[in-house]
Amino acid sequence: MRHRLHEEKVFKDPVHNYVHVQDEIIWSLINTSEFQRLRRIRQLGTSYLTFHGAEHSRFSHSLGVYEITRQIISQFERANYPDWPQEERLVALCAALLHDLGHGPFSHSIEQAFNMNHEDWTCKIMLGDTEVGAVLRQMGDDFPKKVAAVIRKDYEHPIVVNLVSSPLDADRMDYLLRDAYFTGVNYGTIDMDRILRMLRPFQGRIVVKESGMHAVEDYLMSRYQMYWQVYFHPVTRSSEIILRQIFRRAKELYAEGHRFAFLPEPLPGLFGRDLTVREYLLLDEALVQTAFMQWKNEPDELLSDLCTRFLDRKLYKYVEVESLDLEMIDGIRQAFGKAGLHPEYDLEIDFPTDLPYDVFRPDGELRDKQILLLDRQDRLREISEVSDIVRSISGLHRGKFHLYFPDNKLMTVIGRLPREIAEIFEQGNSQDQLTKEE
Repeated sequence: MRHRLHEEKVFKDPVHNYVHVQDEIIWSLINTSEFQRLRRIRQLGTSYLTFHGAEHSRFSHSLGVYEITRQIISQFERANYPDWPQEERLVALCAALLHDLGHGPFSHSIEQAFNMNHEDWTCKIMLGDTEVGAVLRQMGDDFPKKVAAVIRKDYEHPIVVNLVSSPLDADRMDYLLRDAYFTGVNYGTIDMDRILRMLRPFQGRIVVKESGMHAVEDYLMSRYQMYWQVYFHPVTRSSEIILRQIFRRAKELYAEGHRFAFLPEPLPGLFGRDLTVREYLLLDEALVQTAFMQWKNEPDELLSDLCTRFLDRKLYKYVEVESLDLEMIDGIRQAFGKAGLHPEYDLEIDFPTDLPYDVFRPDGELRDKQILLLDRQDRLREISEVSDIVRSISGLHRGKFHLYFPDNKLMTVIGRLPREIAEIFEQGNSQDQLTKEE
């Protein structure tokens, strides 16, 4: 395979303006069926039910991560930095492009429901009998293993892993910008050009010139805001809960021998055993939503109700609770059961937490998860040692417990609940929280 294309290919992109493809292997990978499948996987899972513009795909995000990585490497090569191993260029670009190849429909929700990991599937697809695997092997029999090692974060050149996966990597920069653009919020707007100009390869990892600290502060603040305003939005969490419950109920019914009127391949394998790579690649959001549409008519009232709620956006409501212990949870579940509700499906407890950044640890244990600043004397300092802003948001666990429940079902039995439990849920019924998309 020739390394460079005879003529550069260009994708028009709303975030980066253009995505430039200069290498034949990148162009070939983009045109594989496995990569094209990512057009059918939304980047933000169920967030489109909260922010109606969030219809962008893993395909567009993957191109964006590739483009940022390409820009960083091009900058390193132009400057001829001795600490950047130029022979690793294609490994880094392929890993950037393919890092999300193994995502399934609705991404993290299906991973949680079936105890899967998208990075494991990414490696299986790369190393398997696939179009992507065949393209990678054209660069050498060991080339797919190199790219997979970057995804697993155990590649022999840590600086390549650092470029693709770190607190300040191409993945995070693209999804902050792209998700902010498509959700219509301003929190994720960062000065990416400034950050990229300040990056340096140094002593086996990517660091930031100290003069770029303020741009990185802004990036970390944007990440903090995006998590709490977009990724952890309670309406999105409600839709994710219902999605997981659909998968859970369908899996239970399958295990009980229930005969579904509609159960296309590879859903039986998903419910009953480990999937092959070929079967896994059949999973996309079009298939899953088609199944949900058919399952609305299943005789199992619980599955039918959950699918109807998801497709028609009749989501669970929620109430906020400052504190919650196991005894209180058990009490609520028991009361729900006695009142005729399903204690496992009609109550979900959520406590979103996020660490925007891990602060400096003297033992150096988290060095690969830290952003290091390079001063004019070539000394490295971890950013929270220098920045008051980073210290102020680092290590924060904010948020309250959210109790999610089907309002229409709960209100019919509210009188059967103990008064102290009924009052918890009545406080959230005074406002119609989930009818608006904000």
